[in-house]
Amino acid sequence: MLRRPLLALPALLLAGPAAAQQRPLSDRDRADVARAEAWLNRLTSLKARFLQIAQNGASAEGTGWIVRPGRMRFEYDPPEPLLLVASHGQFFYFDRQLKQATTLPLGATPLGMLLRDNLRLSGDVTVSRVERGGGLLRITLHRTGQPAEGWLTLVFSEDPIELKQWAVVDAQGQETRVSLFQTEFGGRYPSILFDFNDPRFREALGIQ
Repeated sequence: MLRRPLLALPALLLAGPAAAQQRPLSDRDRADVARAEAWLNRLTSLKARFLQIAQNGASAEGTGWIVRPGRMRFEYDPPEPLLLVASHGQFFYFDRQLKQATTLPLGATPLGMLLRDNLRLSGDVTVSRVERGGGLLRITLHRTGQPAEGWLTLVFSEDPIELKQWAVVDAQGQETRVSLFQTEFGGRYPSILFDFNDPRFREALGIQ
């Protein structure tokens, strides 16, 4: 249903539309970007249910974990057979149906930026626009110097600020949205959830 829903998207983020829509940031915009950056850097862990919707309307749900820095797990509910795990500087993608595993550098995925130890929404990342409405703050990013690759929009609640959703648009204009709900912060989770090099992790998936 949703093959390679996150990892098929190109390197860190963002497409031609981001460059066309880029606008100068106001002092308020920069202040809100700083608030979002500070919130992300304070984040140690979260666990949430997620709903993913693809450009064609196909949807899937599952449970996601983010443990900063460097670890993430997105486990899709059946019948979707996908498992995405980040650790050791890599993204591990596994299709349970095909018994097929793929690894990619963490920096070559849209969400790798969220797992950085010292996250900065500047430098090798450019904020192209900031929007507000309906109690939400939307910050659109692209990889500096590479706007044709695609773009990422992080969606936060404004007060209090909290990550609620992200949307990725690839170079072909295909959008994938992931919304978080039932979010729990600050939990401690066993390392086996993320360590795809651990023999027990691989045995549970039937990987030789």
